[in-house]
Order: sequence, then structure tokens, then C-alpha cells
Amino acid sequence: MTTVLIADDQPMQRFGFRMLLESQDDMTVVGEASNGTEAIRLVDRHHPDVVLMDIRMPGLDGIEATRRIIATGARTRVLIVTTFDLDEYAYDGLRAGASGFLVKDAQPEELLAGIRAVAAGDAVVAPSLTRRLLDAYIHHLPPSPTVDAAPRPEDPRLAPLTEREREILTVIGQGWSNTEIADRLHLAESTVKTHVGRILAKTGTRDRVQAVILAYDTQLVTPA
Repeated sequence: MTTVLIADDQPMQRFGFRMLLESQDDMTVVGEASNGTEAIRLVDRHHPDVVLMDIRMPGLDGIEATRRIIATGARTRVLIVTTFDLDEYAYDGLRAGASGFLVKDAQPEELLAGIRAVAAGDAVVAPSLTRRLLDAYIHHLPPSPTVDAAPRPEDPRLAPLTEREREILTVIGQGWSNTEIADRLHLAESTVKTHVGRILAKTGTRDRVQAVILAYDTQLVTPA
């Protein structure tokens, strides 16, 4: 049974989410929060598998609430549900540690699949958000060093990785799926999944979204 906490300042939105989730045999709603402060308190009380987190809420917003929940080291994962697919705060949610993003007008089956995926440890980003989020993230990166500049020391998070794992982290950062990695690098998909799991464990990244951030942060992937 996947336990879910709903954090949204709109009562009707919370009601709609609850009705949908409780129609599923494998999900249960353990609480509702109308702001980030309540969400943090209820996560501490109920330890849900997933928080459906709105971004714009009064008082403590969803971004800061996500940051504080992740900072506790709790097993709870956050799926941010945005009103607009051009939400300017979606980038901040990535850095705060969210495991996924969906827009509120997603189909019910997309939302349910997203919750199940995030609960299982995968990352979810709505197709309409993927490119925009990466573009927004790239624009927040420091400029690449010039040719004459001293090389930046290697990020210690990369040190434990094998050459094959670095290669796979690089293409994860470029947006390749496991199937694409398997096809293009001539590997079994099960082997790719094993490599991805080892990359996440060695680098301390929670999921695939955070692995993309790492690839950009360490300049394994650079803006085109």
C-alpha cells in the first residue's frame, strides 16, 4: 500500500486528489495539508511514501517545504504538481530534491502512474516540462571556464564511478532513457538498470532527476 500526503491550499483540489487516490486498491491518503508548514508536520507524523506537493501555498511554499523534508533524510519522496507547465519555480523544485513534476491537468492515469513510479524510487517529469526544466536549469549554471582558465578540480562525487558508469551518467544527463542507453551502447536493459542503481548509490543521488542535476553540476554535460 502506497501512503500519500496531499499538500495544496485549494480544498477542492485536495478533495479531487483524495477521491482519485482512494479509488485505488494500492493507495491510501494519510493526511492533507494546506501549506508547507502543515506538510512538514504531517510528514513527520505519518511518514508517507509520497507527498503530492503544490508549489504556491500561503506561508511556507512547496519548494521550501520540499527542501526541509528532504533535508531530514526521510524516506518520503515528493512529487510536485504544478498549475502551469511554465512554472518558474519548477527549477527550484529540482534543486530542493523533488523526485518528479506533473501538471495539474494531467490525465488521472498519469498522476497515478507518477505516484507509483516515485514511490518505487523512480523519477517522473511530465513530458511537457522536461525540456523547459532542463533549459531553466542550464540558465542557472555558472558560465563554463574559458580555454585559458585553470581546470576546475574534479567533483569528488564522480571519483567512485567506473568509466562505464561515467559514460552512462553522461547520457542520463542528456535525457536518454534506459531503453535508449541499452540500444545505443549495446547493453542489456537489465545491465543498464544495474549501472544506474550503482551510479545513484555511489554518488548519493536520490533518483534520476537528481542524477541529471549532478551531470550538469560536474560538467559531464554542458549546455549546447
